[in-house]
Amino acid sequence: MPPVAPIDPSQLSHPSLYLNRELSQLEFNRRVLEQAKDRGLPLLERLRFLTIFSTNLDEFYEIRVASIKEQVGFGLPQLSVDGRGPQDTLQEIKGVAQRLVREQYQILQEQILPALALEGIRLLKIYTWTKDQSDWLEAYFDREVLPVLTPIGLDPSHPFPNIQNKNLNLIVALAGDDAFGRDSGIAIVQIPRSLPRLVFLPPEVAEGPHGFALLGSIVTTFVRKLFPGMNVTGAFQFRVTRDSELWVQEEDVEDLLNALKGELRTRNFGDAVRLEVAENCPPEMSDFLLQKFGLGQDDLYRVDGPVNLHRLATLYEVIKRPELKFPTFIPGPKRARLTESSDIFAELRRGDILLHHPYESFSQVLEMVRQAAADPRVLAIKQTLYRTGVDSPMAEALLEAARAGKEVTAVVELRARFEEAANIGLATRLQQAGVTVVYGIVGYKTHAKVLLIVRREDIGGLRRYVHLGTGNYHSITTQFYCDFSFLTSDPQIGVDVHNVFMQLTGLGQCATLAKLLMSPFTLMDRLLAMIDRETEHARAGRAARIVMKANAVTEPKVIEALYRASQAGVSVDLIIRGICCLRPGVPGVSDKIRVRSIVGRFLEHHRVYYFLNDGQEQVYCGSADLMSRNLMRRVETAFPIEDPLLRARVIHEGLLSYLADNTQAWEMQTDGSYVRCQPGAEEPRTAQELLLRQLSASSVAAHAQLLLDDILVRQDLLE
Repeated sequence: MPPVAPIDPSQLSHPSLYLNRELSQLEFNRRVLEQAKDRGLPLLERLRFLTIFSTNLDEFYEIRVASIKEQVGFGLPQLSVDGRGPQDTLQEIKGVAQRLVREQYQILQEQILPALALEGIRLLKIYTWTKDQSDWLEAYFDREVLPVLTPIGLDPSHPFPNIQNKNLNLIVALAGDDAFGRDSGIAIVQIPRSLPRLVFLPPEVAEGPHGFALLGSIVTTFVRKLFPGMNVTGAFQFRVTRDSELWVQEEDVEDLLNALKGELRTRNFGDAVRLEVAENCPPEMSDFLLQKFGLGQDDLYRVDGPVNLHRLATLYEVIKRPELKFPTFIPGPKRARLTESSDIFAELRRGDILLHHPYESFSQVLEMVRQAAADPRVLAIKQTLYRTGVDSPMAEALLEAARAGKEVTAVVELRARFEEAANIGLATRLQQAGVTVVYGIVGYKTHAKVLLIVRREDIGGLRRYVHLGTGNYHSITTQFYCDFSFLTSDPQIGVDVHNVFMQLTGLGQCATLAKLLMSPFTLMDRLLAMIDRETEHARAGRAARIVMKANAVTEPKVIEALYRASQAGVSVDLIIRGICCLRPGVPGVSDKIRVRSIVGRFLEHHRVYYFLNDGQEQVYCGSADLMSRNLMRRVETAFPIEDPLLRARVIHEGLLSYLADNTQAWEMQTDGSYVRCQPGAEEPRTAQELLLRQLSASSVAAHAQLLLDDILVRQDLLE
């Protein structure tokens, strides 16, 4: 039952009105895991969701659990917004995560692997190997694996090795004396990351088209060959997860890039936070490992199957069975007036352009930079780079521009989590080509997605062309992240973006921006003001409506403002993919607030803020989630969509389509749990499939139908 919450507006900060951030994140991972159970999805896609769950949980422990454990270690009694102390939060995490991991392996063993076997894709488990399979795998072990392995027998001269983060290992129990008379009884075998984790057998040996064995199983079976003359009494897989946050006192270092390089060398050997062992690992062995890693029983996870299921993701790439995957599609660029031969600058002088990825091609943004690099009239290019990749096409376009003599400036965010090494390589490569590279603002990650091109025109002198986005300049993620790209030559936005770059690369007071909102200066204040304005409209008896789409909402000031809006009668819909600390449906406080999450083929990533504003609709898109870090400790931008047709597109494609989804949507309950929507007697509606049909098609008819659909459904915002 949901807690009884205070009604007095002065008590809207009461802990009972807030959900725990970490538990909410685990709820998102539960929704990902449910995709693996969905028999309506292609089989290899279900497997992919199962492996995504593993990756998400790894990162959760590397960052969030590590941070809470650090609080406990330092004796910090800091309470979370829901009133929990760090130790209480860890206990809750343990219970929820253990149940989810058990369910994950149950799905693997009872659903995914049997279904794969029916399709001729078989995991050959140790005790099912035929003699031919065992002979082939033993020869493979002798030829490809044995020369690479280095067993470590534990004794005073061979201490417990420094085990890398998330690396697969074996703890081996031995009996007997070796050639030197040693009898420690225990050895460690680290499985090198240079070896493939999935070993595919020839079809005639596998007795099927796709038979494979896991490297861990192969090494476990033949590990005796590493200890000649000894009796191997047991070999058990284990993996340790470590704290992977990088800590650099930016104010105290002269060169952030070199400081981060030093930190990256130690990332794989941070403090241990979780130990995973195979189900058959004896308690004395798991206790020994826990002691060596400084962990307790609450940090131990026993798994019924391969340790680290993420490695099974290789199957998705290797198995060429299109019928077991989502259908391919071709992004449709023509709706945005752009073709491969378009003069993008001429098109932008005609009017703003909106692209919706991945349904519409990101290549048009890349083409904008390529045209700028080759255009003799272009004088300068400035761009923020958060996640891009060292060898990305966008990086190549910037390099070409620098080689062509353009003034190229790149604000490279070195601290983008788990992209630090790639961004260091990118920054180094750009610098070597003559690009002016800066790393943003000390203490503030630069998360804004901004591109500025300065071009000399025949009439009017210099003109600025701008791209603003909700996603990253990464050619891979743009293929499965749902994001908006906004291209414009609006003079005021151009000046605003110029001032943003002045702020990022130079020194000076915060410039006044005409149209853009920017954190940490104006974004949160303006969002709160627009929420309060809807509240006043509702109190005055006018129609009031707020719809927001983001990855997360955790900032207490935003949540309190939304609670006040609900109390005043504002209809609020939040489309939040992941973490949500707001409790919907609390009588007298949030009974006008609905929260839903969409989990599907693509990763929902765009941030959209809609306000009815007494019929004078305002729509902003941006890079910021509704989190404290985004609104106060990062450089973010939000940009208005002023063109009526483009605004209609954002409302329809980015909001209404998701509110109408009754298949992939999950409705949040007051207690923080989620219930999946069911079509019932209604026609099934899936936002991502609808957008695929409407936007990947390039026909004029598809465009016209979209606008007709928009006219029919926009009245929903006023109800």
